[in-house]
Amino acid sequence: MSNLVTEFNDYRTRMNEVILSKDNLVIKRLWNLDTNTYAEGALDVKTKELLGLVASMVLRCDDCIKYHLGKAFELGVDTKEMYEVFAVANIVGGTIVIPHTRRAAEYWEVLLNNGNEN
Repeated sequence: MSNLVTEFNDYRTRMNEVILSKDNLVIKRLWNLDTNTYAEGALDVKTKELLGLVASMVLRCDDCIKYHLGKAFELGVDTKEMYEVFAVANIVGGTIVIPHTRRAAEYWEVLLNNGNEN
């Protein structure tokens, strides 16, 4: 796996452990809600991850975008699907989302080049 993906995942894991080790009930409950929100339900997990990605792009959260791109890749989203997601995010968020689309496309290419393109 590339340094970009490994560094992001390692940092996220390390800092989550630090934060959760402080045993703050509100943070634990919030993060539990986040986990449960993306679980299988009336919508499948893939759909929920793609919705999360669109929201993250519109809200311009690069860490969130990387997280959802990684999950989407693990779930077998292909490049055509991903670019439709990028299109929705750009329509909803407007041109201010374009720089985040560039970074998302870069990260998606890194994911593809370290695995099998779908």
